[in-house]
Amino acid sequence: MDTLTSILVLVAGIFIRLVVPLGLTALVVFFLRKLDARWQVEAELEKKLLAKDETPCWREQGLSVERIAQVSAASGKPCWQIKRLPNGYLREECLNCEVFLSAPMPQTKHKEAHA
Repeated sequence: MDTLTSILVLVAGIFIRLVVPLGLTALVVFFLRKLDARWQVEAELEKKLLAKDETPCWREQGLSVERIAQVSAASGKPCWQIKRLPNGYLREECLNCEVFLSAPMPQTKHKEAHA
């Protein structure tokens, strides 16, 4: 009987020290994965809501440089100003675009230059 009790105590100890923590860890992992999946769905929805202009670049739409100049003159802003990122930076594709590179440099007038 002493041997049976010792074996039961050993099995119970192994169960308590190994199986219970592994089971709890698996349960936590399961809930964290569900939470992460929910947060990713929410982030995608928020990203779609924050996107103000989903239209592609005018150059990608197949507009010629002349037509882009006409459209930007009509809107009062060049395409790279309209397509700025939410943080105010220019898009990477705009920096290498033929329309952006061929645009005239804005002229600034300084008071000291005319004095």
